[in-house]
Amino acid sequence: MNQTGYVGRFAPSPSGPLHMGSLVTALGSFLQAKVNNGKWLLRIDDIDPPRIQAGAIENIQSCLTAHGLIWDGDVFFQSQNAEHYERIISQLNSQKLLYPCECTRGKIKALGEFYKGTCREKTQVKSPYSLRLKNQFEISQIEDRRLGTLQVNSQATQEDFIVRRKDGLYAYHLASVADDIQMGITEIVRGEDLITATACQWALFKTLGRTPPECLHLPLVTFADGRKFSKQNHAPGLDLSKPVKNLTDALAYLNLTVPNSFQSNHQIDEVLSWAIHAWADSPSNIL
Repeated sequence: MNQTGYVGRFAPSPSGPLHMGSLVTALGSFLQAKVNNGKWLLRIDDIDPPRIQAGAIENIQSCLTAHGLIWDGDVFFQSQNAEHYERIISQLNSQKLLYPCECTRGKIKALGEFYKGTCREKTQVKSPYSLRLKNQFEISQIEDRRLGTLQVNSQATQEDFIVRRKDGLYAYHLASVADDIQMGITEIVRGEDLITATACQWALFKTLGRTPPECLHLPLVTFADGRKFSKQNHAPGLDLSKPVKNLTDALAYLNLTVPNSFQSNHQIDEVLSWAIHAWADSPSNIL
């Protein structure tokens, strides 16, 4: 890892309060930036207005601050970056790499698990329609700093994925890749549930003539029944009155066992200082 010029990020969506799974991702990305003497940026992925929960943006920032996870520079908002996304779409369109698609989720599911390019050669489609990328890259594996060489489902990653939705909103893959390029992100730290998404995004990086950032996928926080902690699964929000306990619990998910005395006798900055040194001393600066 390049010890100079490292740029990492935490990019939550404001669809609810941060939970333990969110904190593990935030903390892991924060520690990785710190041990690489780099910057840790905060991006709010607010490109889907119907899913934004009132007060969630303020809650995210308050929650990070309460846990001593202070980002560098100004907060980056995807909702303010539409012009950049439109430039990327224009670039792809000029390269004849986009096409309109009128398929519904139901139709795609009826034809199989993945979209099979049904509208790729159509000369006319009905409105409303989405815009799909003519995916030129089959990503069959990615290199992960924690997990090594990962085989991924090439059917999923070679799919012509959507870059602009039928409702006119920009799609997750497009916005995420465009922002990571613009922000100069050198490594993406995220949960294991996004391994396939990472591979799809690698295809878009390559389509845009860019080298994908390195990646580090962290363990997931799960309920007792195996379901991952997520807003969709109604994971409980973090109790901001117990930041030290939250941090020590999150570090445990990252395989860093904090001394028992930290639970009651230490401050947030002391826990984070310990965590940075422990993370730096662990094999390859990871788990």
